[in-house]
Amino acid sequence: MEYLTLNDELLQNHHICCAISDKKCADGYAAKKDWLRTQFANGYRFHKGDARGKVFIEYVPIAHSWLPISGKNFMVINCFWVSGQFKGKGHGKALLQQCLNDARAMDGIVAVSSDKKRPFMTDPKFLAHNGFTVIDEAPPFFKLWGLKLNSEADFPHFFDTARKGVSPETEGITAYYSNTCPFTEFYTNNALREYATSKGIPLTINKISSQKAGHAMPIPWIINSVFYKGELVTLEMKAQRHLDKLIG
Repeated sequence: MEYLTLNDELLQNHHICCAISDKKCADGYAAKKDWLRTQFANGYRFHKGDARGKVFIEYVPIAHSWLPISGKNFMVINCFWVSGQFKGKGHGKALLQQCLNDARAMDGIVAVSSDKKRPFMTDPKFLAHNGFTVIDEAPPFFKLWGLKLNSEADFPHFFDTARKGVSPETEGITAYYSNTCPFTEFYTNNALREYATSKGIPLTINKISSQKAGHAMPIPWIINSVFYKGELVTLEMKAQRHLDKLIG
């Protein structure tokens, strides 16, 4: 498999790995491409396999990361996914090497993950196998994994505001999402809204559309999160039957 580095020109004719054939996510798919175009000038990198599948890594210098992480001269992995028939064939290692190559003049790399493998997060076992260690934590289960390329550098850490673990909104459902993922636009503004309406539950939607908004998150995660009465219930984009199990 060959690997491509997406730019403004290649975005016109190449898929971005997620939502390849999911027509209901067309608006979110376009929004993700628009978001990428605004970020390329900030050193954002999107490397992907040239096959039709989910084989890609996205990362950005910490100064331009929307995640609530404080630090200097580190690269931040935004999204990293190898799935289906492409797993176990060395593509994850190859994509991580792309990130390492781009971070050679920097002090290291960090990634937000968890205590175990969770959807939409880089597998912590993969990170540990490749030399990353846990350098910070935030409730209820977030962990910041780091790999130093400069042994004398100080690791980044989560903003204190991202250690709350709860939403300041305590009535009904509160959702946060950004266009960093092509699925979130449809899920939040259609599926989640329909669920809340059908159950008569108040719904507050917060769209993260700037770095400032991302840095103000109560958890160190900007793709998608759903809180109920202030408590985090899921980072996944769940169908209504699954939300019933979580919210009741």
